[in-house]
Amino acid sequence: MPILPRSSYYDKNYKQSAALIRARQPFLLKNIATGAAIVTFTISVYAFTIKAVSQDEFSDVKVPDKPTEPARA
Repeated sequence: MPILPRSSYYDKNYKQSAALIRARQPFLLKNIATGAAIVTFTISVYAFTIKAVSQDEFSDVKVPDKPTEPARA
């Protein structure tokens, strides 16, 4: 019994058949455009975040002095 059920869109070696390629063809450009939009959005959010964080200055944050060690008995 095969692990994956057989589909009419795949041959015995689970490669795409001509029918599957024809069925996916009308959606190819839309899928590429959607993928490009998602990747562009992700990269732009990442770049904006890095730019916003790198502009932050910590000059107003007071750094405490080194703590003194307690006297040993």
